[in-house]
Amino acid sequence: MSNLKFNPSIAILLLIIFVATLMRLLVTFNSEELQFANFSSIGAVALFGGAYFKNNLKAFAFPLLSLLFSDIVLYSTIYQKYAGGALLGQLWVYLAFGLMVLAGRVMLKKINVISLLASTLVIVLIHWLVTDFGVWFHNPTYPQTLAGFGLCLTQAIPFEIRFLEGTLMYGAILFGLFELLKVKYPVLKLQTQRV
Repeated sequence: MSNLKFNPSIAILLLIIFVATLMRLLVTFNSEELQFANFSSIGAVALFGGAYFKNNLKAFAFPLLSLLFSDIVLYSTIYQKYAGGALLGQLWVYLAFGLMVLAGRVMLKKINVISLLASTLVIVLIHWLVTDFGVWFHNPTYPQTLAGFGLCLTQAIPFEIRFLEGTLMYGAILFGLFELLKVKYPVLKLQTQRV
């Protein structure tokens, strides 16, 4: 007899992450090019994975695989023209994403509106500083000074506002949906105290 036990919470969490990842793709494919850049579910997925998975490997792997899967689809299709020099920049995005998952793990031990809002603001700040450091660093477009980094950060504000809006909206959906499912199906509540 196998020692493996089916945990419906993990299946539901993975389904929610998968659907959120598909939403990132659907919104991007059904809009003008870059119109919704950064307005995506991906920040909410980072918080969601960090909040609900007890195992560090699952907490980081599932959201990072979600980002990787959607990036592969996007950069092999509609973002193909941006893929040329994107590898180094993407390393900064993945570093930021890992830090965002970590923020979810640390800040969302107890999930409520206040902790979700606070963690959302923290991950937007992480995203802004880390990814834009990657844009600025060794980029001849910007002076390699503190003022040049400040200019890069300033130019990124509209994108970060969209990232904040997307993370708030999708975070409310992801967390709200799973919390409602836990109320409707108590077996999820019993098995969820970080799965």
